[in-house]
Amino acid sequence: DQLRDHRGPALVGRVVGTSAPGQERRLHAVARGRVQGVGYRATTLDEARRLGLGGGVRNRQDGSVEVLAEGNQARLDLFLEYLHCGPPGAYVESVAADWDDARGASMPFQFKATE
Repeated sequence: DQLRDHRGPALVGRVVGTSAPGQERRLHAVARGRVQGVGYRATTLDEARRLGLGGGVRNRQDGSVEVLAEGNQARLDLFLEYLHCGPPGAYVESVAADWDDARGASMPFQFKATE
């Protein structure tokens, strides 16, 4: 029996970063599903700023939303959990996430041009 959120697929088995909790990291994520036209970018920006993350969010031509975020590993893990749910009205089918060392993303977190 898997735990499900009313807006998306199972919340079980999420992959989070594997570095030390206090280390600064970079998360590159692409969310797919019903993630455009439902406030996903705006609420992602709000959540990233609330967590004190740098980086940005953009719509992509293929209907997905791309996120690049940098900050404390523990905060990025919380942010990734948010990306799997999104706002009411969104239906997140998948979030592909890649991790790397932080490289100095812009602060504050901001909207980026569609690509």
